[in-house]
Amino acid sequence: MVMAAIMASVPLSFSALLTPTSLPPPRRSSLPRNSCSIAPHLISSSSCSRKLSSYSASTSYLSSGQIGSVRCRATGEGSQPTFDDRMVYQGVYGPWTVDPSDIREVILYRLGLITAAASFVISSSAAFVPEGNILGDIIKQDVDFLYIIGAGGLGLSLLLIHIYVTPIKRFLQSLWVLGVIGSVGTYIMLAKPLNQSLIGYVISNPVGVWFIGPLFAALTGVVFKEGLCYGKLEAGILTFIIPGLLLGHLTGFIDDGAKLSLLGTWMALFMVFAARKFQQPIKDDIGDKSIFMFNALPEKEKKALLQNLDGQLE
Repeated sequence: MVMAAIMASVPLSFSALLTPTSLPPPRRSSLPRNSCSIAPHLISSSSCSRKLSSYSASTSYLSSGQIGSVRCRATGEGSQPTFDDRMVYQGVYGPWTVDPSDIREVILYRLGLITAAASFVISSSAAFVPEGNILGDIIKQDVDFLYIIGAGGLGLSLLLIHIYVTPIKRFLQSLWVLGVIGSVGTYIMLAKPLNQSLIGYVISNPVGVWFIGPLFAALTGVVFKEGLCYGKLEAGILTFIIPGLLLGHLTGFIDDGAKLSLLGTWMALFMVFAARKFQQPIKDDIGDKSIFMFNALPEKEKKALLQNLDGQLE
């Protein structure tokens, strides 16, 4: 099925993150094995040019041969969150530091995930509130508003997320856009004429999953990336829970009791996943900044830097 293909394509496409071979590494060197470290930061070409030009001129770091030491680390494996922008980290294409803009964008990336998780948990809690309960009625009345807030939070995170392989990042962003368009179209064309909320329509009409599904496929891609990079159990489980519940509802292969169980598991793990993001060091969500800086350089400067690195390694 098309929806199954969309859901399945996200985890499979992320295998390229393990070894981003599309990047031209320096000769006699290779990308770090754990190079799946990805971060929410965008760097302008001009600033990259200035920084990497100065880096390539420095022999104190490059001549040490300690290129490619940045790696993914799971939460709780040692380092604590730090905002020290003076620490120098060795990357594939030279040393780099954490600057204030990095910190801001990492925090925004994480806040986007928190927003998406909180809105999802609040809206989904209506399924566990007894019928006629005032709290449940309030949530149901505002469920579409919560959906908009959650989609916006996810969109912010996808805008700031850093992935070494740019086509994968664009693919996830495209899924988000398709999901938003599908959600708006479903509400205007199908749900509103029946005086239903978008979520209410999808619950009573499983075919609606076809239209909102890409949005959740994008979310699946984000949690898969987090599980791959940081070894987070909750993220790994969510990679299967999210498409499992949606496809189960679409096909009718699982009953209401199983749906509620999967939904409750999704709610709990999503909050744990989002909360644990703030326990990670800032640098973990930045990854190897030198790779992104290198990619932003003009081709001539890329070649010059590679020649400089090769000369330092000889």
